[in-house]
Amino acid sequence: MLTVTDDQYDRPGIEFTRRDFLQVGSLGAGGFTLADLISKEAISCNDQVASRDERLRRSDRRSVIMICNLGAPSQLDTFDPKPEAPREIRGPFSTIQTASPEIFLTEILPQHAAIAEKFSIIRSCYHTAPALHDVGWQYVQTGRYFAGGLKSPHVGSVTSYLKEKRAGLPPFVVLPERMDAGREPRSDQQMGGFLGKADDPLVLNDDPSLPHFRGADRSIPPSLGTAKLDRRQKLRSVVESSLSHFEKSESAIQQGSHAEAAFRLISSSEARAAFDLACEPDSVRDQYGRNRFGQSCLLARRLIEAGVRFVTINTFLNIDTEITWDIHGTHPFASVEGMKNLIAPMYDQGYATLIRDLEERGMLNDTLVCNLAEFGRTPLINSAGGRDHWTNCWSVGFAGGGVQGGRIVGKSDALGGSPIERPVSPPEILATIYHSLGIDLEHPLPGPDGSSFPLVDAQAQPVMELFT
Repeated sequence: MLTVTDDQYDRPGIEFTRRDFLQVGSLGAGGFTLADLISKEAISCNDQVASRDERLRRSDRRSVIMICNLGAPSQLDTFDPKPEAPREIRGPFSTIQTASPEIFLTEILPQHAAIAEKFSIIRSCYHTAPALHDVGWQYVQTGRYFAGGLKSPHVGSVTSYLKEKRAGLPPFVVLPERMDAGREPRSDQQMGGFLGKADDPLVLNDDPSLPHFRGADRSIPPSLGTAKLDRRQKLRSVVESSLSHFEKSESAIQQGSHAEAAFRLISSSEARAAFDLACEPDSVRDQYGRNRFGQSCLLARRLIEAGVRFVTINTFLNIDTEITWDIHGTHPFASVEGMKNLIAPMYDQGYATLIRDLEERGMLNDTLVCNLAEFGRTPLINSAGGRDHWTNCWSVGFAGGGVQGGRIVGKSDALGGSPIERPVSPPEILATIYHSLGIDLEHPLPGPDGSSFPLVDAQAQPVMELFT
């Protein structure tokens, strides 16, 4: 990050060193961070985005919001209920009718049920990799197993590499943090991998639901003081006035597009405004839910509306330190019944509001919203009242982005444990995302040492039943 000390910038004749430029945006293994890119600015909410027509004209190619459900939701207790199965299989929740005649859900997702004609579900996902969270997320988000030390790029990084970047905006953003926060070594499935740092995401590294969230119009902390604020404003002016000269310098060319992107973010009023949740009415923020996931969904909508191409929302960050979809039933995990009060309400509210909001703004057809997970849960409830890891069958959801809503693709058996119709693998899930974005599946990716990699497995095809 750009380092600012009280005495360094009080001196006249301020100069920026190559080290200062490199520090902007935390250009390290963790990708960009937002915290020091946002400062107090007089940005009008009315100027934050272009007119509706202009936005639609420039959105001639689609964007993606990927919701990553760390911990793996139980398919039987959410999107693939089995009301005729014994209780130890079907679980404690009743099945409810939805707005779509084809879709039935459990009672813990009532807001999903109300908008079921807007999304479709694949109930036959599977893979044969080990039933480990990191392995599953690597496979689902990159389409490749981790092998031989090769770090494969996230689908958002591939999109960043292949699609035209929109001026003044990051092409790929991760909210609110990367997965495995606080764990070392942190898994790398949400980074640019062998594509390089130029296609790493901008990582928020902040909770947008908290009062301290560093939006463009955030309140100035009393400890900052007028003198410090003046210095920071002067510093920003110098950075912005120096941007043109810096971009032409030999150092900028050597540092490449990653450093250039950091400076463009600092100078971009569009980016700062897009991150500014203070511009949203309280009523809208309340509709999304005043929690980390709900406000991340709202922020994702704002970023897509401003022109960001790909946003990943991590529903949870760490299976060891917080309650997640990982419902083993023993401490520190939730039980199946615990989902009803601890997990589902937050998720149900945030997702349903996001879909309604995108539709009301005329953005849903241009925005693919996908809900993914690393695997499913065991059909049989264990002795602790939970369900364990299960890679043989689970459900994912798709909305917008050309997807026809209200449909079920694939079918699981009577126990929700194995696909019996239209099995779908992780590479096919990614092929579906690429298809929505109009990306040619035959396009190769440049690998290390001059090698090349296929975009997806040669056998993987999009799940076209979602679109036709």
